[in-house]
Parts: sequence; structure tokens; C-alpha cells
Amino acid sequence: MLSELCPPASAIHVLEEYLNTPESSSAIATDYANHLADSTYGYPSLSTWCVWIEPIIVNEVGNDKWAGAVRAALETWSRAIPLTQVSKPERAHIQVRHKRPLLREIKQGWRASNGRSLLQIAIAARSGESYLEPQVEVLVSPALQTTVLQGTALHELGHAFGLWGHSEIEEDVMHFRQGTTSFLRLSNRDRRTLRWLRNHCGNFGKPLAWLHSYNYQEGLVLFPRRETRTDCTSRQLTS
Repeated sequence: MLSELCPPASAIHVLEEYLNTPESSSAIATDYANHLADSTYGYPSLSTWCVWIEPIIVNEVGNDKWAGAVRAALETWSRAIPLTQVSKPERAHIQVRHKRPLLREIKQGWRASNGRSLLQIAIAARSGESYLEPQVEVLVSPALQTTVLQGTALHELGHAFGLWGHSEIEEDVMHFRQGTTSFLRLSNRDRRTLRWLRNHCGNFGKPLAWLHSYNYQEGLVLFPRRETRTDCTSRQLTS
């Protein structure tokens, strides 16, 4: 097991793994767990997270606003999820960057975004053991009004923490359309969905002892995949 909470990764190998498309549903429930995407190895969620925020030049125009909004969003999530802010990116599962996302191509043309979360599923070597981890880069544009900036950071961090899907209810932080009205607190549905996610186990964050001789440069060693979704409410994680 890890001897410290956020040890640095000495090597990271990104797997060719992608999220599965969740089953569509039009029913309005008390949460939006049915909209969450999982992977072959389960839902990309950890019991505790290590987060790095890109340092910015203090007192430059807009930088203090960006840093304050991102810290406020992270503080909101910290009331629901065990997390630690780290000073070096190699110690992090999530890296938050002071950067506007590139335009995204859609059917109607090109679309600008206030923020974006980019997930990679990886094997990381930490403290002499190998772990299956979500590695997430969160991009938050600095060119936003303060409340929109904070709402964007809150939404994108929700994805990073494993909520890879969207709610159909506007008052939820994870609503699919972030408009001019930004909700800066987690709704009851946000919290219920997060609890559901954290009560479903997978292989993420577990030490993969049989990969102790894994070569990060020469290729991938296969290991067992989770074939079906497993309800793990009997083994609840800290929330």
C-alpha cells in the first residue's frame, strides 16, 4: 500500500482504453447515475484524489480571479470527496491548467468551450508498486467572468472526480449545458450521484502486485479486466 497519500509517479503508461457510452434514459430520477460512463475496468473513480493546480503569475490581469475561482470550486468538492492539493504534477491524478480549450469539431461546425476535462486510463508506478489510475487534465479558460469561471471549474472537476456524464436538470452542477447562470453548490442530486459512484467498486486505485516487473517502455502486460458492473454498496468508501 502507499506509504504516503500522494507519492510521485516514477513512470506512467497510458492504456488504449476509452469510456463506454452509457445507456440512454429519459426518466427523471433522484440522481443521474444512469448517465455515467464506465470503462472496461469499472468507473474511473478513486477513494481519495490528489490534485495539482497550475501555478500562475500573481497580480497579472485575470490570474488572481482564475486562481480564486478554481480554489473555491476545489473547496466545494472537498466537502464531499477526500482530496489533497499537491505542489508537483507528478504527485497528482488531476492536473488543473490555466488554459482555454481548443475548438471542438461538432456536426454544426466548430464549438468553443469554457472548460474541458481530458481522461486517460493509465498504469502508474508509485512507491514501488503499480496502480490502475485515471489521469485527468482539466482545462479552465481564464477569459471568463468570476461566477462563470467558478461554475466551469466546478463542472469540469466533477468529470475529473468520476462523473463522466451529464444531468438533465439545470440546477445540478453536472447539467449538460453551462449557461449564463452558474450553480456554485452541489445539488442533492449531485451528492446522491456521487455517493452512488463511490459505492461502486472497480480496479482503480488498487495495487496491481502481479505487475511488479512491468516494463513501462517496452509494452503492456495484460491483467484481468472487470467483465460486469458490480454493486459494492456493502464495501462503502469514505465519503
